[in-house]
Amino acid sequence: MLEEQRQSVRRPLKVKAILAMEGHAPVQTRTIDIGTNGMALTLPGPVQAGLAGQIKFDLFFDGKATPITARVKVAYCIFGGGEFKVGLTFVNLELAAMTVISKYLK
Repeated sequence: MLEEQRQSVRRPLKVKAILAMEGHAPVQTRTIDIGTNGMALTLPGPVQAGLAGQIKFDLFFDGKATPITARVKVAYCIFGGGEFKVGLTFVNLELAAMTVISKYLK
């Protein structure tokens, strides 16, 4: 059985996002969940673990959408169900984004 590697609580988050990985064109994706240290999403194709990039999405909290832009690093990429599930780790997350994510998780 696989051991859980997440270091924070995750909460489902199903929103559209734009993922721009270094050396690749931006792609539209859909998020799966989010935590204080990172998030998961789906992609039609694989990405290499360790690759850096940027994600943009709206986090809906208290009746309003807050745009989030964050630097990320690919933690894992797993194929299943016809798509790739990608785990992203936040890199130097800005305080404003960190605050909104923390409130969303409570």
